[in-house]
Amino acid sequence: MTVNHALKLRSRPDGMVKRDDFEIVEEPAREPGDGEFRVKVEYVSLDPAMRGWIAPGKSYVPPVELGATMRAFAAGIVDSSNHPGFRPGEAVAGMLGVQRYAISKGERCFKVDPSRAPLERWIGGLGMPGQTAYFGLLEIGRPQPGETVVVSAASGAVGSLVGQIAKIKGSRAVGIAGGPEKCRYVVEELGFDACVDYKAGNLAADLRAACPDGIDVYFENVGGEILDAVLAQMNLFGRIPVCGLISAYNATAPVAGPTNFRSILVNRLTVRGFIVFDFQEKIADANEQLGAWHAEGRLKMREDVREGGLEAFPDVLNLLYTGGNFGKLVLKL
Repeated sequence: MTVNHALKLRSRPDGMVKRDDFEIVEEPAREPGDGEFRVKVEYVSLDPAMRGWIAPGKSYVPPVELGATMRAFAAGIVDSSNHPGFRPGEAVAGMLGVQRYAISKGERCFKVDPSRAPLERWIGGLGMPGQTAYFGLLEIGRPQPGETVVVSAASGAVGSLVGQIAKIKGSRAVGIAGGPEKCRYVVEELGFDACVDYKAGNLAADLRAACPDGIDVYFENVGGEILDAVLAQMNLFGRIPVCGLISAYNATAPVAGPTNFRSILVNRLTVRGFIVFDFQEKIADANEQLGAWHAEGRLKMREDVREGGLEAFPDVLNLLYTGGNFGKLVLKL
């Protein structure tokens, strides 16, 4: 009998997640039924949205139920199959959960090619984070040649790709990141035009120096003080795709909105929140383009792979909210 180990949600966190909020359950791994296949999961994606998935409030998806396996994108190898489109030995990525073995009918799951890129990259730059950067920037931000695009969390899984895609489209790319090492990486390795260290100096003044012609597109990942500083420097008819507000995800009290909200009216800004599945019908096109740019060397991607298995999940997840990761955060099982 094949044994599965699954990470189950035991309690809803107050603030940062804790190990006691989860439990690891050992159970028989279910055999696939008709039209199903079983995946042996190798890598689990750690994403900022996970904190919202286990919160009780209203969100774009129902919260993970207490006692249920933690929701997650993951990648692995098909172990057994009764599905005509997925054969044993094939590599796949999709919404498989934080567990060693997962059953799927093929919904939100797609085959990947580890010979083209490491398996973990298919839940990073060539997976959901890459799609998020692609749609948020191109469908909502609509950068034009010569415009200035600013992105927060610029060294992260999504932000790093936003700036590179902006450069491909002929725009000027400016990142915001925490610390000199991350800022140096964003400029020297990813090719951004500039990067502002929000942990050093004066954020507003440094951002103004990096964006002398103002900001046309701001790809929002963080919120808080960074959003206020950017709003003060937006150009007329600027666009703000809102991907995340990570600075408030672990708040234990209500978080005030931007104090510079008036800029939205004065500058006639377009502000739109989105999730990647808003563009479900175009995901195949995004995957094809991201894969082509990656193969051409125009998109560089970096994974921060952590070990420790299921037991390490809570501690590794918290790295996202403290800036402790460098690149796409992935847990190896």
